[in-house]
Amino acid sequence: MEKQLVIKNRLGLHARAAAKMVQLSNEFASNLIIRFDGQEIDGKSILNILTLACPLGSDILLQAEGPDAEKLLEAMERLINEKFGEE
Repeated sequence: MEKQLVIKNRLGLHARAAAKMVQLSNEFASNLIIRFDGQEIDGKSILNILTLACPLGSDILLQAEGPDAEKLLEAMERLINEKFGEE
């Protein structure tokens, strides 16, 4: 399963936002891959997420695979659309 999303918070995927993504994704059994700008990383690794350097407006592709993939993608969509609780 996959979902295309746009980063909406002003600071992009900075450390706090990346930590929230990792914390949330680790609540699910499914694997999470994030693709951006030709890169593909493990979405459960804060260091990997930070290496993407996604600014505001970045168009990212999330791919989840596993028993709760759909719920994981829905939760990530909510987190990103709610701007990681910022602003």
